[in-house]
Amino acid sequence: MRAEIIAIGDELTTGQRLDTNSQWLAERLLEIGVPVAFHTTVGDTLADNVLVFRQACERAEIVIATGGLGPTADDLTRHALAELAGVPLVQDDASLEHIKALFARRKREMPPTNVIQAQFPQGATPIHNPHGTAPGIDLAIPRSVGKPARIFCLPGVPAEMKEMWTATVSPAIQTLLGVQRVICHYRIKCFGVGESDLEAMLPDLIARDRYPLVGITVHQATITLRITAAGETPEAARTSMEPTIKTIRECLGDLIFGEEDEELQDVVVRLLKERGKSLAVADAATGGLLAHWLGECDVGDAFAGSIVLTDSATVGLCNDFSDGMFGSTATDEAIIECFAHGVRARFKTDFGLAIATHPQTIYPDAEPGNVRFAVAYEGGAIVRDSPKLAHPEIQRPRAAKQALNLLRLHLLGKA
Repeated sequence: MRAEIIAIGDELTTGQRLDTNSQWLAERLLEIGVPVAFHTTVGDTLADNVLVFRQACERAEIVIATGGLGPTADDLTRHALAELAGVPLVQDDASLEHIKALFARRKREMPPTNVIQAQFPQGATPIHNPHGTAPGIDLAIPRSVGKPARIFCLPGVPAEMKEMWTATVSPAIQTLLGVQRVICHYRIKCFGVGESDLEAMLPDLIARDRYPLVGITVHQATITLRITAAGETPEAARTSMEPTIKTIRECLGDLIFGEEDEELQDVVVRLLKERGKSLAVADAATGGLLAHWLGECDVGDAFAGSIVLTDSATVGLCNDFSDGMFGSTATDEAIIECFAHGVRARFKTDFGLAIATHPQTIYPDAEPGNVRFAVAYEGGAIVRDSPKLAHPEIQRPRAAKQALNLLRLHLLGKA
């Protein structure tokens, strides 16, 4: 059994409002064991609504819709369902009394147009809306093959939709399922190679016909592996994932930096705190992005501060750090190492993390656009170099992550 979610409204199709209802509903459906096969967004046109509902009923056993249940002329969900089912709209007196009572409690006179909210396609069951004037609709629609599709229509107001889902729709779907079943996900975060290279390191794990299912996504150079499994309980689902998780960890090793919502900065801060160490950052490549990310973590004493400047100013600052020993002939490796040692000394921390690009005016022989990283510590430093291979929009986050990853590996003794 699978589902389709339909979001209704011109404000969604025109991009004026973000559809967060569909995301929330998809998460709730997975929690009760129903995979979502389709997300559809449709505007406030009757013919388009009828078409979308007809298509949804043919390709999914459960259809959840939000929006279009208000009293105005552009609220067409009930009309679309009546046309789809080939039945008239009929008034539900209990729903009408509830709507009137809401207006009375608010000391307002009910406009005549609100009567339409108490009308439902003949044969439908109203879904009670405790705090709103838009009852939902529960309707079964015959399909060309298989059992009828079950449509649940909810208002677009998120608070009302969520309350009605919990009280009515979720229990109804679980009754349809018969057997309790949940679908769970587990995310493994990786950094350090490209998507295709990482996939090649995993023996047939990304195949669409395997179980548990493993998906792969990339965001700003972080690769996320998403393992999906089902079971009668979350614990049972997680148990069925374990062999796959173990294989991934064996194949990828130190490319894996975290799990679930963890980001590289979270892991670095945790490692620093576990070891009782502190960090300062010298940033001439990301415009303060490194400090911003670290500052959003629960850093305690692990992050002392940051110096942010343009790349062309690094020599001047390094001259300050080193009593003027650097000139225009200084090597970029010596400068970035001094940069890391200098910020460590200025903030009196255990580690200094430095990052800078190669300005051609200072390093005529350097590869244009390369990024240099350094981790300085008591008695030494690690320096690395990387070309800017990413799209311009992710060059800064990728460089920041490369710096954090270098420090992570050093803290683990694997740099």
